[in-house]
Amino acid sequence: MNQSEQFFGDILLVDDNLDNLRALTALLQQQGYEIRGVPTGSAALMGAEAQPPDLILLDINMPGMNGYEVCRRLKENPKTQHIPIIFISALDEVFDKVKAFTIGGVDYITKPFQIEEVFARIDNQLAIQRLQTQLRDQNQRLQIAEAELSRSLDQERLLNEKIAEMTSVEERNRIARDIHDSLGHALVGLNIQLEAAITLWATNSEQAYESLKEAKKLGCDALTSVRTSVADIRSHLLQGELLEQALEKLIQEFQSATQIVPTVDLDLSFPFPNAVNAVVYRIVQEGFTNICKHAEATAVGVNLRTTANNLQLSIEDNGRGFCQHHSQAGYGLQGMRERVAALGGKLEIQSNSGQGCRIVAHFPRLMS
Repeated sequence: MNQSEQFFGDILLVDDNLDNLRALTALLQQQGYEIRGVPTGSAALMGAEAQPPDLILLDINMPGMNGYEVCRRLKENPKTQHIPIIFISALDEVFDKVKAFTIGGVDYITKPFQIEEVFARIDNQLAIQRLQTQLRDQNQRLQIAEAELSRSLDQERLLNEKIAEMTSVEERNRIARDIHDSLGHALVGLNIQLEAAITLWATNSEQAYESLKEAKKLGCDALTSVRTSVADIRSHLLQGELLEQALEKLIQEFQSATQIVPTVDLDLSFPFPNAVNAVVYRIVQEGFTNICKHAEATAVGVNLRTTANNLQLSIEDNGRGFCQHHSQAGYGLQGMRERVAALGGKLEIQSNSGQGCRIVAHFPRLMS
């Protein structure tokens, strides 16, 4: 790459001496620079404002408006304040270097010109100016990117809040339906036991009494179930806790109620949205409830792992299990399936009579 290609630029040359103006213009044009020459400070201000150059060569001593005043006005103008200015001074002229640099000059050259020195100083300032321009452009792009990121984060926050609100409404609807279904089953059983007690009252009072006791137990169980479900509706599942902390409390409650010490492996290295966390918590809660009521298990395992792309939860027990064809429609399992499906996940249930039960839930990380 030759010199003209490497240091090409647009230069505004300001000098009231027309001979100097023509001579320096010719020399610089030979090097490939675009030169605009003006003889006065006022012309320099108008030219720089209309079409900002890459560099200004500015004579100090000019009639009307000297170089210091031109430089000061250029630096006060936001449109021209970033243009580097090299002062031009004759050896026999008084040149206040401190003042020149204080008002914004970056360098100076003296007449008569040492042409190699002139080229070197111009090239150096143009290279600095290009780097500064690149830096300003990069800062501007960074600011735009930061603003876009901030908007994206705000949108994500609003979306998460909306999803959480929708999930809460759906969860309450499911719980309300669960209350209806479980209470209906309990009342049917209660009614059967009451009818049996009435039928047997005259002929077999002892058996009638047992039916009444069973009816009372069914009524108590139904009332407890309804109270638990209503409490779930009124409260936030995680109550502001992290999922890991909430699950640890749930596991401790299960252990206290059953005297079973679950095998637990929790790895939440990659956090998931609150909507997923709430469903995970609910599945573990319902899984424990089913184990307590029906499984007659002696060993229980809970495994929860997250990666950058998915979350997998498994709950396993060694209880009596069940025949899936007859139990898949139960309200607890159905509620689990609906919760997982609503978040694009998949629920797998593996169980046979006498062989325990394993529930596995997969959740993908949904990209916005």
